[in-house]
Order: sequence, then C-alpha cells, then structure tokens
Amino acid sequence: QVQLVESGGGLVQAGGSLRLSCAASKFILGLNTMGWYRQAPGKERELVADITNGGGINYVDSVKGRFTISRDNAKNTVYLQMNSLKPEDTAVYYCNAKGGYSVPVEYWGKGTLVTVSP
Repeated sequence: QVQLVESGGGLVQAGGSLRLSCAASKFILGLNTMGWYRQAPGKERELVADITNGGGINYVDSVKGRFTISRDNAKNTVYLQMNSLKPEDTAVYYCNAKGGYSVPVEYWGKGTLVTVSP
C-alpha cells in the first residue's frame, strides 16, 4: 500500500514562511497529479495547489503569488513553499496523489498542521 508522508508543518507568525514536503513510500503506477489540499476548522477541504507530471500547475486564488508548488518526479515528491503566511492559512494540509491507467487510484497523506499566529 502506498503511503504519502508529509513533513514541514508547524507554528509560524503572520508574514513568515514554511515549506511542506510529501514523499510517496513507493512507486505509484501511472502517477499523474500531486498536490496539496487543506481543511480549516469548520470548513470543507479545498485544493490549495496541484501539479501534473507535465508541469501543469493550479493554485487556489487565495494563495496565488504567495505559495509555490514544485515536484521531483524521480523521487515522487511534491513540495509547497508557503511565503507571506496569513492567519487564514491555518489548516491541516493534506498531500494528494492521483494516478493509475485503466483503474484510477488516489492516495492521501495523514495531514500536517500549519498554524499561523497573528
């Protein structure tokens, strides 16, 4: 079973930076998109950013210009550099990977907490 292992969360003051990392524990057949979602207390989980194996990138509007997603295909690893953090970025951040060929597969990490203090 594939596991996505996240690291890099923590507590930071507003305006600060954090870098999240997520590595797949083993090869994912047909891996295509890797990304980050977040869920704040009392809110639904939302896509923060994702990146395809071809380099196509999507960001939610609220993080554009502040967050940067990148990927190391050789290591099946995805990163999220978060700058100019705001209290409203406080959430549990989840890594996600989608792949497969005839049968789509999707994997989730356990989540890492990011807390931004005012």
